[in-house]
Amino acid sequence: MSENNLAIVILAAGQGTRMRSRTPKVLHEIGGRSLLAHVVVNAEKLAAEHVEVVVRHERDRIVAHLADLFPSVTVVDQDEIPGTGRAVEVAVDALPAGFDGDVLVLSGDVPLLEADTMRELVEAHRATHAAATLLTAILDDPTGYGRVIRDVDGSVSRIVEQKDASPEEAAVTETNAGVYVFSAAALRRTLPSIGTDNAQNEKYLTSVIGMLREANERISAEVAGDPRVTFGVNDRAQLSDVARILNARIVRRWQRDGVTIMDPATTWIDDEVSLAQDVTILPNTYLLGATSIAEGATIGPDTTLVDCEVGEDAVVKRTDATLAVIGDRATVGPWSYLRPGATLAEDGKIGTFVEIKNSQIGAGSKVPHLSYVGDTTIGTGVNLGAGAITANYDDITKHRTVIGDEVHTGSHNVFVAPVTIGAGAKTGAGAVIRKDVPAGALALSVAPQRNVEGWVEKNRQGTRAAAAAEDARNAQKAADGRQGQEEDR
Repeated sequence: MSENNLAIVILAAGQGTRMRSRTPKVLHEIGGRSLLAHVVVNAEKLAAEHVEVVVRHERDRIVAHLADLFPSVTVVDQDEIPGTGRAVEVAVDALPAGFDGDVLVLSGDVPLLEADTMRELVEAHRATHAAATLLTAILDDPTGYGRVIRDVDGSVSRIVEQKDASPEEAAVTETNAGVYVFSAAALRRTLPSIGTDNAQNEKYLTSVIGMLREANERISAEVAGDPRVTFGVNDRAQLSDVARILNARIVRRWQRDGVTIMDPATTWIDDEVSLAQDVTILPNTYLLGATSIAEGATIGPDTTLVDCEVGEDAVVKRTDATLAVIGDRATVGPWSYLRPGATLAEDGKIGTFVEIKNSQIGAGSKVPHLSYVGDTTIGTGVNLGAGAITANYDDITKHRTVIGDEVHTGSHNVFVAPVTIGAGAKTGAGAVIRKDVPAGALALSVAPQRNVEGWVEKNRQGTRAAAAAEDARNAQKAADGRQGQEEDR
Protein backbone atom coordinates (compact mmCIF):
# COMPACT_ATOMS: atom_id res chain seq x y z
CA MET A 1 0.00 0.00 0.00
CA SER A 2 1.37 3.39 -1.04
CA GLU A 3 0.09 5.82 1.57
CA ASN A 4 1.54 8.85 -0.18
CA ASN A 5 -0.91 8.29 -3.04
CA LEU A 6 -3.89 8.40 -0.69
CA ALA A 7 -6.15 11.23 0.39
CA ILE A 8 -8.52 10.89 3.34
CA VAL A 9 -11.72 12.94 3.49
CA ILE A 10 -13.62 13.09 6.79
CA LEU A 11 -17.19 14.36 6.63
CA ALA A 12 -18.09 16.61 9.56
CA ALA A 13 -20.46 19.15 8.05
CA GLY A 14 -23.80 17.77 9.22
CA GLN A 15 -26.03 19.55 11.71
CA GLY A 16 -26.85 16.50 13.82
CA THR A 17 -30.29 17.73 14.84
CA ARG A 18 -31.24 14.41 16.45
CA MET A 19 -28.62 14.98 19.14
CA ARG A 20 -30.76 17.89 20.40
CA SER A 21 -27.66 19.64 21.66
CA ARG A 22 -25.87 22.97 21.56
CA THR A 23 -22.70 20.97 20.98
CA PRO A 24 -21.99 19.90 17.39
CA LYS A 25 -22.56 16.18 17.04
CA VAL A 26 -18.98 15.35 16.07
CA LEU A 27 -17.67 17.16 19.19
CA HIS A 28 -19.58 14.96 21.62
CA GLU A 29 -17.10 12.78 23.50
CA ILE A 30 -16.58 9.12 24.22
CA GLY A 31 -13.45 7.60 25.74
CA GLY A 32 -11.93 11.00 26.43
CA ARG A 33 -12.02 12.21 22.82
CA SER A 34 -14.58 13.78 20.53
CA LEU A 35 -16.19 11.53 17.94
CA LEU A 36 -14.31 13.46 15.29
CA ALA A 37 -10.98 13.13 17.12
CA HIS A 38 -11.32 9.34 17.22
CA VAL A 39 -11.75 9.32 13.46
CA VAL A 40 -8.81 11.67 12.83
CA VAL A 41 -6.49 9.77 15.21
CA ASN A 42 -7.07 6.53 13.32
CA ALA A 43 -6.95 8.21 9.92
CA GLU A 44 -3.56 9.75 10.65
CA LYS A 45 -2.15 6.27 11.32
CA LEU A 46 -2.39 5.59 7.59
CA ALA A 47 0.16 8.37 6.88
CA ALA A 48 -1.87 9.59 3.93
CA GLU A 49 -0.58 12.38 1.73
CA HIS A 50 -3.66 14.49 2.46
CA VAL A 51 -6.15 14.47 5.35
CA GLU A 52 -9.13 16.80 4.92
CA VAL A 53 -12.10 17.50 7.18
CA VAL A 54 -15.20 19.00 5.55
CA VAL A 55 -17.10 21.39 7.84
CA ARG A 56 -20.19 23.55 7.70
CA HIS A 57 -22.54 23.52 10.73
CA GLU A 58 -20.85 25.15 13.78
CA ARG A 59 -17.84 25.56 11.55
CA ASP A 60 -15.76 27.78 13.85
CA ARG A 61 -16.07 25.48 16.87
CA ILE A 62 -15.02 22.44 14.89
CA VAL A 63 -12.13 24.26 13.23
CA ALA A 64 -10.86 25.46 16.63
CA HIS A 65 -11.05 21.90 17.94
CA LEU A 66 -9.06 20.59 14.97
CA ALA A 67 -6.48 23.37 15.17
CA ASP A 68 -5.83 22.56 18.82
CA LEU A 69 -5.40 18.81 18.35
CA PHE A 70 -4.56 18.21 14.69
CA PRO A 71 -2.86 21.26 13.18
CA SER A 72 -1.72 19.36 10.08
CA VAL A 73 -5.28 18.53 8.99
CA THR A 74 -6.72 20.58 6.12
CA VAL A 75 -10.15 22.13 6.72
CA VAL A 76 -12.49 22.37 3.72
CA ASP A 77 -15.69 24.41 3.85
CA GLN A 78 -18.85 23.03 2.31
CA ASP A 79 -21.06 25.60 0.63
CA GLU A 80 -24.85 25.94 0.82
CA ILE A 81 -25.46 22.93 -1.37
CA PRO A 82 -26.35 20.11 1.05
CA GLY A 83 -25.38 16.46 1.05
CA THR A 84 -22.45 14.10 1.36
CA GLY A 85 -21.90 14.16 -2.37
CA ARG A 86 -21.31 17.90 -2.29
CA ALA A 87 -19.07 17.55 0.76
CA VAL A 88 -16.78 15.10 -1.05
CA GLU A 89 -16.93 17.23 -4.20
CA VAL A 90 -15.53 20.31 -2.45
CA ALA A 91 -12.91 18.13 -0.75
CA VAL A 92 -11.75 16.68 -4.06
CA ASP A 93 -11.65 20.19 -5.56
CA ALA A 94 -9.32 21.19 -2.69
CA LEU A 95 -6.81 18.47 -3.56
CA PRO A 96 -3.90 19.36 -5.82
CA ALA A 97 -4.94 19.21 -9.48
CA GLY A 98 -2.36 16.54 -10.18
CA PHE A 99 -3.47 14.16 -7.45
CA ASP A 100 -4.47 10.88 -9.12
CA GLY A 101 -4.49 8.45 -6.21
CA ASP A 102 -7.28 7.04 -4.09
CA VAL A 103 -9.68 8.87 -1.80
CA LEU A 104 -10.78 7.24 1.45
CA VAL A 105 -14.04 8.79 2.66
CA LEU A 106 -14.86 8.55 6.38
CA SER A 107 -17.67 9.91 8.55
CA GLY A 108 -16.87 12.07 11.55
CA ASP A 109 -19.62 10.38 13.55
CA VAL A 110 -18.34 6.78 13.12
CA PRO A 111 -15.72 6.62 15.89
CA LEU A 112 -15.17 2.88 16.30
CA LEU A 113 -13.51 2.27 12.93
CA GLU A 114 -9.87 1.42 13.57
CA ALA A 115 -6.87 2.09 11.35
CA ASP A 116 -6.40 -1.60 10.49
CA THR A 117 -9.88 -1.81 8.99
CA MET A 118 -9.29 1.38 7.00
CA ARG A 119 -5.99 0.01 5.71
CA GLU A 120 -7.52 -3.34 4.74
CA LEU A 121 -10.28 -1.57 2.83
CA VAL A 122 -7.77 0.48 0.82
CA GLU A 123 -5.70 -2.62 0.11
CA ALA A 124 -8.77 -4.54 -1.08
CA HIS A 125 -9.75 -1.62 -3.31
CA ARG A 126 -6.34 -1.56 -4.93
CA ALA A 127 -6.14 -5.32 -5.30
CA THR A 128 -9.37 -5.42 -7.32
CA HIS A 129 -8.60 -2.26 -9.33
CA ALA A 130 -12.11 -1.05 -8.56
CA ALA A 131 -13.41 2.43 -9.25
CA ALA A 132 -15.09 2.33 -5.83
CA THR A 133 -15.02 0.04 -2.82
CA LEU A 134 -17.39 0.38 0.11
CA LEU A 135 -17.41 -1.04 3.61
CA THR A 136 -20.64 -2.77 4.57
CA ALA A 137 -22.08 -4.41 7.67
CA ILE A 138 -24.73 -7.02 8.26
CA LEU A 139 -27.03 -5.69 11.01
CA ASP A 140 -29.91 -7.36 12.83
CA ASP A 141 -31.64 -3.98 12.89
CA PRO A 142 -30.61 -1.84 9.91
CA THR A 143 -32.97 1.03 10.72
CA GLY A 144 -31.45 4.38 9.81
CA TYR A 145 -28.72 3.02 7.56
CA GLY A 146 -28.50 3.03 3.79
CA ARG A 147 -29.12 -0.41 2.27
CA VAL A 148 -26.63 -2.08 -0.05
CA ILE A 149 -28.47 -3.59 -3.02
CA ARG A 150 -26.60 -6.31 -4.88
CA ASP A 151 -27.17 -7.96 -8.24
CA VAL A 152 -27.76 -11.70 -8.55
CA ASP A 153 -24.02 -12.21 -9.13
CA GLY A 154 -23.25 -10.53 -5.81
CA SER A 155 -21.84 -7.31 -7.23
CA VAL A 156 -22.98 -3.96 -5.84
CA SER A 157 -25.82 -2.44 -7.81
CA ARG A 158 -26.67 0.64 -5.76
CA ILE A 159 -27.12 2.07 -2.28
CA VAL A 160 -30.57 3.21 -1.17
CA GLU A 161 -31.01 5.61 1.72
CA GLN A 162 -33.56 4.71 4.41
CA LYS A 163 -35.97 7.50 3.41
CA ASP A 164 -35.89 6.47 -0.27
CA ALA A 165 -36.07 2.69 0.21
CA SER A 166 -39.00 0.60 -0.93
CA PRO A 167 -40.38 -1.98 1.55
CA GLU A 168 -38.36 -4.72 -0.17
CA GLU A 169 -35.18 -2.63 -0.08
CA ALA A 170 -35.77 -1.63 3.56
CA ALA A 171 -35.86 -5.34 4.47
CA VAL A 172 -32.24 -5.77 3.32
CA THR A 173 -29.87 -6.19 6.31
CA GLU A 174 -26.60 -5.37 4.55
CA THR A 175 -25.95 -1.72 5.27
CA ASN A 176 -23.69 0.99 4.02
CA ALA A 177 -21.15 2.01 6.66
CA GLY A 178 -20.51 5.39 5.06
CA VAL A 179 -16.90 4.41 4.43
CA TYR A 180 -15.64 4.31 0.85
CA VAL A 181 -12.53 4.23 -1.27
CA PHE A 182 -12.76 5.85 -4.69
CA SER A 183 -10.22 6.56 -7.35
CA ALA A 184 -9.85 10.32 -7.55
CA ALA A 185 -10.48 10.15 -11.27
CA ALA A 186 -13.82 8.41 -10.76
CA LEU A 187 -14.93 11.09 -8.31
CA ARG A 188 -13.93 13.91 -10.63
CA ARG A 189 -15.95 12.33 -13.45
CA THR A 190 -19.13 11.73 -11.49
CA LEU A 191 -19.53 14.23 -8.65
CA PRO A 192 -20.39 17.28 -10.80
CA SER A 193 -23.28 15.34 -12.33
CA ILE A 194 -25.02 14.30 -9.13
CA GLY A 195 -28.51 15.71 -8.75
CA THR A 196 -30.76 16.39 -5.78
CA ASP A 197 -33.85 14.46 -6.91
CA ASN A 198 -34.46 12.60 -3.65
CA ALA A 199 -36.45 12.88 -0.40
CA GLN A 200 -33.93 15.24 1.20
CA ASN A 201 -33.06 17.35 -1.87
CA GLU A 202 -29.40 16.61 -1.24
CA LYS A 203 -26.44 15.51 -3.33
CA TYR A 204 -25.90 11.96 -2.08
CA LEU A 205 -22.43 10.50 -2.32
CA THR A 206 -24.11 7.13 -2.78
CA SER A 207 -25.33 8.31 -6.19
CA VAL A 208 -21.73 7.92 -7.38
CA ILE A 209 -22.06 4.17 -6.98
CA GLY A 210 -25.04 4.05 -9.34
CA MET A 211 -23.32 6.29 -11.90
CA LEU A 212 -20.17 4.20 -11.89
CA ARG A 213 -22.27 1.08 -12.20
CA GLU A 214 -24.06 2.50 -15.23
CA ALA A 215 -20.67 3.22 -16.77
CA ASN A 216 -19.76 -0.48 -16.27
CA GLU A 217 -17.00 0.36 -13.84
CA ARG A 218 -16.12 -2.10 -11.08
CA ILE A 219 -17.76 -1.60 -7.67
CA SER A 220 -16.41 -3.70 -4.80
CA ALA A 221 -17.67 -4.14 -1.25
CA GLU A 222 -16.01 -5.52 1.86
CA VAL A 223 -18.20 -6.76 4.72
CA ALA A 224 -16.85 -5.73 8.12
CA GLY A 225 -15.95 -8.72 10.27
CA ASP A 226 -17.32 -6.94 13.32
CA PRO A 227 -20.36 -4.84 12.35
CA ARG A 228 -19.98 -2.72 15.50
CA VAL A 229 -17.03 -0.85 13.95
CA THR A 230 -19.47 0.72 11.52
CA PHE A 231 -21.89 2.05 14.14
CA GLY A 232 -22.60 5.74 13.72
CA VAL A 233 -23.97 8.28 16.17
CA ASN A 234 -27.14 10.18 15.43
CA ASP A 235 -28.66 10.63 18.89
CA ARG A 236 -27.80 10.34 22.59
CA ALA A 237 -28.87 6.69 22.76
CA GLN A 238 -26.42 5.74 20.01
CA LEU A 239 -23.76 7.87 21.68
CA SER A 240 -24.00 5.77 24.84
CA ASP A 241 -24.04 2.57 22.78
CA VAL A 242 -20.77 3.32 21.02
CA ALA A 243 -19.25 4.60 24.27
CA ARG A 244 -19.86 1.21 25.90
CA ILE A 245 -18.45 -0.65 22.91
CA LEU A 246 -15.32 1.51 22.90
CA ASN A 247 -14.88 1.16 26.65
CA ALA A 248 -15.24 -2.63 26.48
CA ARG A 249 -12.57 -2.65 23.78
CA ILE A 250 -10.21 -0.57 25.92
CA VAL A 251 -10.84 -2.63 29.06
CA ARG A 252 -10.21 -5.90 27.23
CA ARG A 253 -6.96 -4.55 25.79
CA TRP A 254 -5.65 -3.70 29.25
CA GLN A 255 -6.73 -7.05 30.67
CA ARG A 256 -4.70 -8.77 27.98
CA ASP A 257 -1.74 -6.54 28.86
CA GLY A 258 -1.69 -7.74 32.48
CA VAL A 259 -4.10 -5.40 34.28
CA THR A 260 -6.64 -6.89 36.70
CA ILE A 261 -10.05 -5.28 36.20
CA MET A 262 -12.50 -6.77 38.67
CA ASP A 263 -15.72 -5.47 37.11
CA PRO A 264 -15.44 -4.34 33.47
CA ALA A 265 -19.08 -3.25 33.44
CA THR A 266 -18.46 -0.51 36.03
CA THR A 267 -14.92 0.44 34.99
CA TRP A 268 -14.44 3.28 32.49
CA ILE A 269 -11.04 3.98 30.98
CA ASP A 270 -10.29 6.76 28.51
CA ASP A 271 -8.31 6.01 25.37
CA GLU A 272 -5.22 7.96 26.45
CA VAL A 273 -4.89 6.36 29.90
CA SER A 274 -1.68 4.39 30.52
CA LEU A 275 -1.62 1.34 32.80
CA ALA A 276 1.33 -0.83 33.79
CA GLN A 277 1.31 -4.56 34.44
CA ASP A 278 -0.14 -5.81 37.73
CA VAL A 279 -2.30 -2.74 38.25
CA THR A 280 -5.58 -3.68 39.93
CA ILE A 281 -8.76 -1.75 39.15
CA LEU A 282 -11.69 -2.29 41.51
CA PRO A 283 -15.39 -1.66 40.69
CA ASN A 284 -16.93 1.75 39.96
CA THR A 285 -13.65 3.30 38.90
CA TYR A 286 -13.17 5.99 36.23
CA LEU A 287 -9.70 6.59 34.80
CA LEU A 288 -9.94 9.64 32.57
CA GLY A 289 -7.81 11.94 30.46
CA ALA A 290 -4.07 11.24 30.44
CA THR A 291 -4.03 9.36 33.75
CA SER A 292 -1.00 7.09 34.24
CA ILE A 293 -0.88 4.23 36.76
CA ALA A 294 2.41 2.51 37.63
CA GLU A 295 3.04 -1.16 38.32
CA GLY A 296 1.36 -2.79 41.30
CA ALA A 297 -0.96 0.08 42.15
CA THR A 298 -4.52 -0.59 43.29
CA ILE A 299 -7.23 1.88 42.27
CA GLY A 300 -10.80 1.85 43.57
CA PRO A 301 -13.43 1.05 44.36
CA ASP A 302 -15.55 4.16 43.74
CA THR A 303 -12.69 6.29 42.44
CA THR A 304 -12.34 8.92 39.70
CA LEU A 305 -8.90 10.02 38.50
CA VAL A 306 -8.58 12.72 35.84
CA ASP A 307 -5.13 13.46 34.37
CA CYS A 308 -3.44 11.95 37.43
CA GLU A 309 -0.13 10.15 37.95
CA VAL A 310 -0.02 7.24 40.40
CA GLY A 311 3.22 5.57 41.48
CA GLU A 312 4.17 1.94 42.03
CA ASP A 313 2.25 -0.03 44.67
CA ALA A 314 0.16 2.99 45.64
CA VAL A 315 -3.38 2.46 46.90
CA VAL A 316 -6.14 4.93 45.99
CA LYS A 317 -9.67 4.16 47.11
CA ARG A 318 -12.94 6.08 47.15
CA THR A 319 -11.16 9.19 45.91
CA ASP A 320 -11.86 12.01 43.45
CA ALA A 321 -8.65 13.47 42.02
CA THR A 322 -7.76 15.80 39.15
CA LEU A 323 -4.25 16.74 38.00
CA ALA A 324 -2.72 15.15 41.08
CA VAL A 325 0.50 13.16 41.56
CA ILE A 326 0.55 10.23 43.98
CA GLY A 327 3.93 8.71 44.80
CA ASP A 328 5.17 5.16 45.16
CA ARG A 329 3.58 3.17 48.01
CA ALA A 330 1.42 6.14 49.00
CA THR A 331 -2.14 5.64 50.21
CA VAL A 332 -5.10 7.89 49.49
CA GLY A 333 -8.64 7.62 50.79
CA PRO A 334 -11.25 6.69 51.50
CA TRP A 335 -13.29 9.83 50.78
CA SER A 336 -10.37 12.01 49.73
CA TYR A 337 -10.55 14.94 47.31
CA LEU A 338 -7.38 15.90 45.44
CA ARG A 339 -7.61 19.08 43.40
CA PRO A 340 -5.15 20.28 40.74
CA GLY A 341 -1.60 20.67 41.99
CA ALA A 342 -1.88 18.11 44.79
CA THR A 343 1.34 16.10 45.07
CA LEU A 344 1.91 13.28 47.56
CA ALA A 345 5.43 11.87 47.73
CA GLU A 346 6.41 8.26 48.32
CA ASP A 347 5.05 6.46 51.41
CA GLY A 348 2.75 9.39 52.19
CA LYS A 349 -0.86 9.26 53.25
CA ILE A 350 -3.95 11.31 52.54
CA GLY A 351 -6.80 9.93 54.57
CA THR A 352 -10.51 10.08 55.24
CA PHE A 353 -12.42 13.28 54.37
CA VAL A 354 -9.29 15.21 53.39
CA GLU A 355 -9.13 17.85 50.67
CA ILE A 356 -5.77 18.81 49.14
CA LYS A 357 -5.34 21.70 46.72
CA ASN A 358 -2.14 23.00 45.08
CA SER A 359 0.01 21.50 47.83
CA GLN A 360 3.11 19.34 48.03
CA ILE A 361 3.27 16.68 50.74
CA GLY A 362 6.69 15.18 51.43
CA ALA A 363 7.86 11.60 51.71
CA GLY A 364 6.34 9.68 54.59
CA SER A 365 4.09 12.56 55.62
CA LYS A 366 0.47 12.07 56.62
CA VAL A 367 -2.73 14.06 56.52
CA PRO A 368 -4.89 11.31 58.01
CA HIS A 369 -8.39 12.73 58.40
CA LEU A 370 -10.88 15.59 58.42
CA SER A 371 -8.53 18.22 57.02
CA TYR A 372 -8.17 20.89 54.35
CA VAL A 373 -4.69 21.63 53.01
CA GLY A 374 -4.45 24.36 50.37
CA ASP A 375 -1.43 26.19 48.92
CA THR A 376 0.90 24.42 51.32
CA THR A 377 4.34 22.84 51.27
CA ILE A 378 4.77 20.00 53.75
CA GLY A 379 8.16 18.43 54.43
CA THR A 380 9.05 14.83 55.18
CA GLY A 381 7.82 12.78 58.12
CA VAL A 382 5.07 15.25 59.02
CA ASN A 383 1.83 14.24 60.76
CA LEU A 384 -1.07 16.69 60.74
CA GLY A 385 -3.58 16.06 63.50
CA ALA A 386 -7.28 15.55 62.79
CA GLY A 387 -9.15 18.63 61.69
CA ALA A 388 -6.13 20.57 60.42
CA ILE A 389 -6.88 23.56 58.20
CA THR A 390 -4.46 25.75 56.29
CA ALA A 391 -6.38 29.03 56.02
CA ASN A 392 -4.90 30.15 52.71
CA TYR A 393 -7.33 32.90 51.67
CA ASP A 394 -7.73 36.29 53.31
CA ASP A 395 -10.68 37.33 51.12
CA ILE A 396 -8.32 39.10 48.70
CA THR A 397 -5.22 36.98 48.12
CA LYS A 398 -4.19 33.38 48.62
CA HIS A 399 -1.09 32.74 50.72
CA ARG A 400 1.15 29.74 51.33
CA THR A 401 1.81 27.71 54.43
CA VAL A 402 5.19 25.99 54.85
CA ILE A 403 5.53 23.09 57.29
CA GLY A 404 9.04 21.75 57.87
CA ASP A 405 10.27 18.19 58.25
CA GLU A 406 9.13 16.01 61.19
CA VAL A 407 6.48 18.44 62.41
CA HIS A 408 3.68 16.82 64.43
CA THR A 409 0.61 18.93 65.06
CA GLY A 410 -2.25 18.65 67.51
CA SER A 411 -5.86 18.07 66.59
CA HIS A 412 -8.02 20.90 65.27
CA ASN A 413 -5.23 23.29 64.32
CA VAL A 414 -5.71 26.27 62.01
CA PHE A 415 -2.63 27.61 60.21
CA VAL A 416 -3.36 31.17 59.12
CA ALA A 417 -1.21 31.78 56.03
CA PRO A 418 1.28 33.08 55.30
CA VAL A 419 2.99 31.13 58.07
CA THR A 420 6.00 28.83 58.44
CA ILE A 421 6.34 25.98 60.92
CA GLY A 422 9.98 25.10 61.55
CA ALA A 423 11.39 21.58 61.39
CA GLY A 424 10.59 19.35 64.35
CA ALA A 425 8.11 21.80 65.88
CA LYS A 426 4.96 20.78 67.77
CA THR A 427 1.58 22.45 68.11
CA GLY A 428 -1.02 21.96 70.79
CA ALA A 429 -4.59 20.81 70.29
CA GLY A 430 -6.94 23.56 69.13
CA ALA A 431 -4.10 25.96 68.35
CA VAL A 432 -4.63 28.80 65.90
CA ILE A 433 -1.18 29.47 64.44
CA ARG A 434 -0.90 33.04 63.20
CA LYS A 435 2.85 33.57 63.57
CA ASP A 436 5.87 31.59 62.43
CA VAL A 437 6.94 28.77 64.75
CA PRO A 438 10.70 28.27 65.23
CA ALA A 439 12.25 24.86 64.66
CA GLY A 440 11.74 22.59 67.64
CA ALA A 441 9.31 24.92 69.40
CA LEU A 442 5.92 24.07 70.92
CA ALA A 443 3.20 26.45 69.71
CA LEU A 444 0.12 26.94 71.91
CA SER A 445 -2.82 29.31 71.79
CA VAL A 446 -4.58 28.48 75.06
CA ALA A 447 -7.17 30.68 76.81
CA PRO A 448 -8.32 29.89 80.39
CA GLN A 449 -11.49 27.82 80.48
CA ARG A 450 -14.43 29.44 82.33
CA ASN A 451 -17.56 27.49 83.37
CA VAL A 452 -20.78 29.48 83.99
CA GLU A 453 -22.76 27.34 86.41
CA GLY A 454 -26.54 27.09 85.86
CA TRP A 455 -26.47 28.88 82.50
CA VAL A 456 -28.66 26.32 80.67
CA GLU A 457 -31.35 26.15 83.37
CA LYS A 458 -31.50 29.94 83.47
CA ASN A 459 -31.37 30.70 79.73
CA ARG A 460 -33.01 27.62 78.21
CA GLN A 461 -35.87 27.03 80.60
CA GLY A 462 -38.35 24.36 79.53
CA THR A 463 -35.98 22.56 77.18
CA ARG A 464 -34.94 18.96 77.47
CA ALA A 465 -31.38 20.11 77.98
CA ALA A 466 -32.45 22.17 81.02
CA ALA A 467 -34.39 19.21 82.42
CA ALA A 468 -31.43 16.88 81.94
CA ALA A 469 -29.09 19.38 83.61
CA GLU A 470 -31.49 19.78 86.55
CA ASP A 471 -31.78 15.99 86.92
CA ALA A 472 -28.02 15.61 86.87
CA ARG A 473 -27.57 18.42 89.39
CA ASN A 474 -30.17 16.87 91.73
CA ALA A 475 -28.57 13.44 91.37
CA GLN A 476 -25.20 14.91 92.22
CA LYS A 477 -26.66 16.66 95.28
CA ALA A 478 -28.20 13.38 96.46
CA ALA A 479 -24.92 11.58 95.95
CA ASP A 480 -23.05 14.29 97.85
CA GLY A 481 -25.60 13.98 100.71
CA ARG A 482 -25.17 10.25 100.99
CA GLN A 483 -21.42 10.63 100.99
CA GLY A 484 -21.65 13.19 103.83
CA GLN A 485 -23.80 10.82 105.92
CA GLU A 486 -21.27 8.06 105.45
CA GLU A 487 -18.46 10.33 106.59
CA ASP A 488 -20.49 11.37 109.72
CA ARG A 489 -20.87 7.73 110.76
